[in-house]
Amino acid sequence: EVHLVASGGGSVQAGGSLKLTCKVSGDNYQNYHMGWYRESQGKEREGVASIDVDGSTSYADFVKGRFTISQDSAKDTLYLQMNSLKPEDTGMYVCAADADYFDDYKDVANFAYWGQGTQVTVSS
Repeated sequence: EVHLVASGGGSVQAGGSLKLTCKVSGDNYQNYHMGWYRESQGKEREGVASIDVDGSTSYADFVKGRFTISQDSAKDTLYLQMNSLKPEDTGMYVCAADADYFDDYKDVANFAYWGQGTQVTVSS
């Protein structure tokens, strides 16, 4: 089983930046696809960004040019650098992982493992 815990969220004004961190632990996680999804009240999970085992990345159109997903060399820490934040970015951001199921960022919403999210609130 893979465990993931996100941190680094907070409340910022539009145009500000945040860097989210996800601590990963468990069995064989270095071979897992990883990514971030977000959710808001009454909405389905929405994939934001993904990173494959070879480092390839995929982003939702609404964050391209503003968000960057990355990992440390040991793959035990996942990051999401968020710049130029907009009120529409407000939501609970959750890191997730899966051993096999992956095509692009949209699939993060269906990954098998997820954990504690971190709240991001962007004010106008």
